[in-house]
This record gives sequence, C-alpha cells and structure tokens, in this order.
Amino acid sequence: MIVDTPSLFRTTWPEQLHPVTAWREQLTRYNEWAAEQFFVAEIDTLVHDRAGFFDDLLQALWQRVQLHEEPLSLMAVGGFGRGTLHPGSDIDLLILFDSKLAHDQEEKISQFITHLWDMRIDVGHAVRTVADCLVQAAADITIATTLIESRHVTGIQKLSEALHGAVMTQFPWQSRDFYQAKRDEQTQKHQNFHGTSYNLEPNIKGSPGGLRDIQTIHWIAKQHFKTRRDESLVEYNYITADEFVELRECQNFLWRIRYALHLTAGKCEDRLLFDYQPEVARRLGYGNSGKAAVEKMMKDFFQVVLKVSELNRMLLQFFEQAILGPVDLQEHEIITSEFARSGALIMARHDDVFLEPVNIMRFFLTIAHDKRLKGIHSHTIRLLRNARAQLQTPLSEDAECRALFKELIATSKGFGRAFTLMHRHGILACYLPAWAQIVGQMQFDLFHAYTVDEHTFRLVRNLYRFTLPARNEQFPLCSEIVQKMKSPAVLFLAGIFHDIAKGRGGDHSELGAVDAREFCSLHGYNEEDTELVAWLVEQHLLMSVTAQKRDIYDPDVIREFANKVKTKRRLQHLYCLTVADIRATNANLWNNWKATLLEELYRATDATLSNSGESKTTVRERVQSNKQNALGLLLSAGFSIEDIQQLWSRFTADYFSRHTPEQIAWHSQHLVHAKARQLPLILMGDENNQGTTEIFIYHVEENHLFANVTAVLDAEHLSIHDAQILNTRDGFVMDTFIVLEQDGSAIVDPHRIAEVQQHLQDVLRKRRTPPSHHRPLSRRMKNFKVKTKVNFLPQKGQRRTHFELITLDRPGLIARLARVFQSQRVIVMAAKITTVGEQAEDFFMVTNDQYEALSEQERQQLQAAIIAELDS
Repeated sequence: MIVDTPSLFRTTWPEQLHPVTAWREQLTRYNEWAAEQFFVAEIDTLVHDRAGFFDDLLQALWQRVQLHEEPLSLMAVGGFGRGTLHPGSDIDLLILFDSKLAHDQEEKISQFITHLWDMRIDVGHAVRTVADCLVQAAADITIATTLIESRHVTGIQKLSEALHGAVMTQFPWQSRDFYQAKRDEQTQKHQNFHGTSYNLEPNIKGSPGGLRDIQTIHWIAKQHFKTRRDESLVEYNYITADEFVELRECQNFLWRIRYALHLTAGKCEDRLLFDYQPEVARRLGYGNSGKAAVEKMMKDFFQVVLKVSELNRMLLQFFEQAILGPVDLQEHEIITSEFARSGALIMARHDDVFLEPVNIMRFFLTIAHDKRLKGIHSHTIRLLRNARAQLQTPLSEDAECRALFKELIATSKGFGRAFTLMHRHGILACYLPAWAQIVGQMQFDLFHAYTVDEHTFRLVRNLYRFTLPARNEQFPLCSEIVQKMKSPAVLFLAGIFHDIAKGRGGDHSELGAVDAREFCSLHGYNEEDTELVAWLVEQHLLMSVTAQKRDIYDPDVIREFANKVKTKRRLQHLYCLTVADIRATNANLWNNWKATLLEELYRATDATLSNSGESKTTVRERVQSNKQNALGLLLSAGFSIEDIQQLWSRFTADYFSRHTPEQIAWHSQHLVHAKARQLPLILMGDENNQGTTEIFIYHVEENHLFANVTAVLDAEHLSIHDAQILNTRDGFVMDTFIVLEQDGSAIVDPHRIAEVQQHLQDVLRKRRTPPSHHRPLSRRMKNFKVKTKVNFLPQKGQRRTHFELITLDRPGLIARLARVFQSQRVIVMAAKITTVGEQAEDFFMVTNDQYEALSEQERQQLQAAIIAELDS
C-alpha cells in the first residue's frame, strides 16, 4: 500500500499484545512509500525522514516495553546520530544509565533489542554510563567519533545532556591527536582502494572522494570547534560559502547513488557493483540504455569524487596548519616573484597571481624544476580552484601558455610531480579540451580497471618511471631505451593521446592520431616527431596484439610486424608505450609471461630490422645458439654428448627455435633415458623464471590428448595462457602448456604440483575418465554479453590453419573448445590464450587429422560447431 505521507505511520502504532508482526508490516509499508518517493523527493528529505521514522518507532517500542519508566536514555550514534539513514543502513544505539543496572532493567533492554531484531532491523547497541563512554572513547577512535555525533532519541534527557557536556569538556582526544588519528585512518582506508576513486566498482562510502571523506572533514571540525553544526566550517572561515554549497551538492549526489544502490541491492551495499549499475542508473534518471546510461552515471560520479578529493585535501591541510601549527619560518623560501616554498609545499605569494592564466603554467613549471616541492599549499589550492572556474577558453589557446607547456614536457621532469598535480587539480583538462572529455570516462567492461583519464595518467606515470635510474632493475629494457632518448616528449605525448578519443564513437586510435597531429602542429613540433606521435597513437595496440595473439616464433609473423613498424625508433617507442599501457590498464594483467613475450618480440623485430629483413637467417642462428647453450648446460651436468645428439636427432628445428636453452636442457635431462612404458612424462616448473608454471608433456602421439589435458587443467582450476604441440620425427608429441592459478600466481606448492601431475598421469594412462563439467559464470561475468566470432586468418602456402576466436570468457572455455576440436577431428598445433576483461581473444593453429590445413568445408563446420557450443 502506498500512501501520500509518512506521517500516517507515526500516529497509528498498533496496541496489540504482540506488536512485532504489525510493526514489521508498518516498516514494509514505509519502505514501499520511500522507494516511490525516491523519484520525486529531495534526497536530504528522504534520508532525514527515514531517521525520523525510526525515531518514532524506537520511542514507541521504548514505551511498549516500559523502559520509559526507567532512569535510562536512548541515544542514536553513527549515521543515525547525524539524523540520516539510507534504506539498508544499520541503526546504532547507545543506552545510557547512571550507575548500575537492575536485573529487571537488563530484561527490558534485552526485550527492546530482541523486538528490533525480530523486526529484521540491523541494530548495533551498547549499554554504558557516561564515564564508560569516555573510557571507551579514549581507547578507540571509532567510538570517540560516534560520540561527537550522538543524539538524544528518548528517555531521560539529562543523561544525554550529561554525555554531550562531557564530550565538549572532557573529550579524551586533544585536537592534535584526533586530527592525526582521523587523517591516518583516512590514508589507510584509501590504501585499501589502491589510492584511487577510479575503480570501476567503487565503494560509494569508503573510496577516496566518497562519503567518508566528507564525514572526516565534519568530524574534525566538530571536535576542534566543539560544535555539532556542519556550518561551523563556514562560520570559522575554513571554507567559503560557495565551497560549502559545492560540498553539500557532492554529498547529495553521493547520497542519491547510495540510496538507489540500497534499493536495488535490497540491503546495505556500498559497492557499486556491475550487477547493480544499470538499475541504479535507471533509478537516477539516466535512462534504460544499459551500457550508455551506466557510463553517463559513472562519469558524473567520478567527476564528483574528484571534487570531494580536492576539497578534502585542501581542508585537511587547513586543519593541519591550524591544529599542528604552521611550518617553521626557516623552511620558507622565496622561489620567484610569484611563488614561494613552505616546507615541501608551493604557495602563491599574492592572491591575484592566477588572474594571468600564464602564471598557472609557470606554477607547474616551477614545481617540475624543484624536486623539494611535493604538494600545493591549501590557500593556493583555493586560488587555483577559483582561477580554474573563471577560465573562459582552454589554456592551450594562449601562445605563451603553449610555450611553457612545451617547455614543461620537453624533459621527463615535467611528468613527475608536476604532471600528477596538473591531473589531480583539473589543470590538464583546462589545457587540453580533449582531455576534459575523458575525465571520469568509464568503460563498462572487466578489462579496464580505471577510467580513461586515470588509466592514461598511470600510463604516463609508468613512462616517467622508465626515466628514473632507481627503477632500472624493475624495468631494465624500457629504462635502457628511454634514458637514451634524445626527445622523450614524443613518447610522453603518445601516452597522453593514445586513448584520448575514447567515448566519441568510431576508432579511438584513428581519432586520437588526428588530435595528436593537431596538437603537435599547434605546438610547433617538427614533421618527424609529429608523425611519430601520430603513428604511435594509431598503432598503440599493434605490439600487444601481435605478442599475445600471434605466433612470435614464426618468421613470417616477425617479418610482417617489422614491415609495419619499419624503423628502430618506432620499435623502441612502441615497446615502451606498450609495456606502460598494459601495466596501467589493470593490476592483474601484467606478469612475467607477458613481459617475456613483449621482450622476445622486441628483440626478434630489432634483429630483423638490423638484418634488413633477413629473419630466416636470424631463426637459424637462434636454433644453433639455443642448441649450443643447452648442450653446454647438459654436459656440465654430466650427460654424454652421444646421448644428447641421439635424442636431439628426433627433434625438429621448430622445437629448438621455440624453447630457451634452459627449457631444452630441462626437457632433455628427463627425456634422454625415458622409456616408452614410463610415459607419459610430465614435468612442471618455471625454468624461464617467468612467474608462470610450464607443464611439459611427452607422450606417444594419440587422438584426444589436447582435449584430455585441458579437461584436467580446467578441473584443477588452472588458467591456460599458452599451448604448443610439437611432434618428434618418430611419432611422439611434446606438449607445453603455460598455466597460472586463478589468482594469477604460479604453482609453487610441491603438494599442488604432485596433485596436478598425478591427475594428468591418471587420465592420460586411462586410469581415470577425463573430467567433464560446466562451472557457473562468476557474478561479474553474468553482466556481460559477448557474441562468439571465429575469424580465419589468411595463410599462403602453409599446412596449418590460423584462426582467432572472440567470445565471453568463462570457466572451462578451453576444455569446451577442445571437445569441439575432438568432435570435428581437428588437431591443435598451438594456442595463445588471451583474456581481455570479460572477453576471451584466443588464437589457434590447427590442422585436420591428416595434418593438412582445413578445407573451406572443414572451416565452415568448425566455425558452426564452436558457435553452437559457446552461444547455446
């Protein structure tokens, strides 16, 4: 039943002997009313009205169990104490007593709380004296914080007033200690979210820039000023009236999302999960367009949390200076006529400094040239915010600003602290209109962990780290390349523009290249650098796709890639850009396996370019080098050259070109005396130190081997990243699988290794039936649809068929495909397994059972079978 006003609920409390059922019905009716009101009422009205509703309920229940006859006080604390509640919020209560509780009082309190639980109200409570509250508050900053916002609900008013008085006069935390504790608490909570609000499933309450950051400001102000009013920030001149309005607007926006999220989830849920985002967007009025509506909502959200984060930093710094004291005068130094240094902070020397927009660029150039500067003084943040709001045109339209920006990015210094602060305080968006369009731009997928601007910022930060000698050990090849570049600005500009056209529709690489050319032309870069920046933007995915989806041990693949790259300068820039890009996309994407693939592609292409395209000579040299080095390892381990040569005479050149000397030696020392009756031989390890687990299987050639192995690996919950099947000259197969655990780690536990080996042995020796079962999709995967596509790639004169598969990633995908291959009498010769968020983009090299390339009819049959299996 929907009614016009909640007041009906507050005047018709039932008088039944057993009120719980009736009150629960009243609560249900109120929730239905509030859900309807969400579409028409102001959010601050809704959250305050809900708190008022529960005040009435608690007062009635308090009287029902006759607690009104006792010398007790009921107080609201936490969010309820602030007089605000969301649909899923819990109710935090404090029951105050004077000195000692009688047994019948304890019974009544127990009955009171039990009735609330019976109404399915999530309630937390404490029963204490005023003195107990102060003792507990002294030991726990969380309890101390709740007391600041405690509120009388019913019972003995004098007890509540006594607590309020004690909090004002005897609060156990001094302003200095309370500020430091709340600041440190916020820092720790931010670290739990990797220091960014830009996670695509953000926590509305706890992520940086979320509701907790607003509450932290108010908690510190209330404790410091001994007030219960949020407006004290304005009254004590810590925030301007306009800033206070902005903070309130941000809070109301976040409240509205949280309220809709609770309604959608049907519980207290502060994580804006993919599952809930479409419905939350609909409730907020963004429409029913699914992905597009979500992206609009999330863009608004990320822009709001950016404002909150900036206000939070500014106000905390104001409090720090007021509470902890100003920086010592001896640390104050004049830098220029416009700017000075105060400790590690840069500050404006006069309030009208940014009235000239060019001084904004001078400001950040000053930061870039002084490594002592780590941040911006709070008052200067305010001046910068005001100047930013008053800008009428992009800074890049001013010739003097362009000259300073070009100077800023001419050296790597400009991409350290200065670039970070330009991004954090919205100045990059004021300079580049295209950047302003990607601020808060999310991508509704599982591949990109951050918004477009945050991803790009992280990419540029990765490039900057390549310039630091202290990072050489972490990024040896990238560091070597970048630190020798004459003009690193080209690489950094490619990073800035690589995704700048996302969200516009069309090919973002092509559109971004157009933007890059216009920027370079406007800023006076020469034609060679301009074309390199544009080419890098347009081709920024080329190396990643080639390394992860093509056979980089195939000379034709290397030659084709080298023909696209053309020059060593392009190759060097593209390699560094690719490494930085992958590492900035998703923390779970980068591993030693990907690092090795990219480096091997880089070195093979570098050799091809250096040899004027004679890549086949390079392959022959690789085979001879690998054999020679592996032989040295085996001889030093005591194996005879005769045994090794006899074993290797059975192997093809392909085997030696696709494995490192360490792998060849590892395989050979186990194979040299292997007997047919002992097969299959199964080795597991990480001989290349790639942070992955290699499973090497040597067995008699037989049908269904690939299907059986992948079925076992799926049953063991291992993810396959690469597979290659090589035949010996005498009827044996050598299968290599690169696998990881579900969390992305290698298998290191000896018991786990033995378990996998034994499972494989049992299935391949036919002591066990290959496992066959479908595991359900994960929560996150259920929100995505990917239509299966099978794209056959053109091959000239080869005996293998290459095809690319795009489909929804799911548990057991490779095992299911293997059964399709088995039913179609298709033999897998190699596979490269790539997961791009929710999407699998896999590459296969296959033959028919006669080891010939598939005919057109066989291709069509395979394509139809795969689509039927995966899209059914």
